[in-house]
Amino acid sequence: MSLNSLQSLFAYKAWANAELFTLLANLPPSYAAELHTCIRTLNHIYVVDRIFRAHLSGDPSPFDATNTEETPALSQLHGEVTETDAWYVDYVAKLNDSVLSEALAFTFTDGDAGRMTREEMLLHVVVHGGYHRGNVGQVLKSISVTPPRDLYTKFLHISEPGRRGPGSSC
Repeated sequence: MSLNSLQSLFAYKAWANAELFTLLANLPPSYAAELHTCIRTLNHIYVVDRIFRAHLSGDPSPFDATNTEETPALSQLHGEVTETDAWYVDYVAKLNDSVLSEALAFTFTDGDAGRMTREEMLLHVVVHGGYHRGNVGQVLKSISVTPPRDLYTKFLHISEPGRRGPGSSC
């Protein structure tokens, strides 16, 4: 995968997260149980993002499980996710191909050993987040709330409006 594509995917991830948090912040109080489910799922994404951030940085894992016992407030989680998304955007902006292909050894939260390239870790973070944002979207659909259109194509057309014009090339 090209570095430009990775950079675009992490910008997309940050955009999709912001869209989803904005919608959730405006849910009526009558959906407290569903909101809690959504927050737990988004917190899981955040925790895994932070674990892989530590692997990429060579730092100790900040978590020993893939979710926390306590459920954070939506606004707190939003801030933490925004900061983590910014870290990933900055991180991929500084990479080069040789660093991207470097394999790193680490330990999963279950204690098993793992080894992945930086590129594989980054792709896992993007795909994992998209999968679970889809889970949140299903919760929203179950209460007749239309989730944001979490589509890479939508992000590209918003961030690069010229792609919508006639004869534009990608």
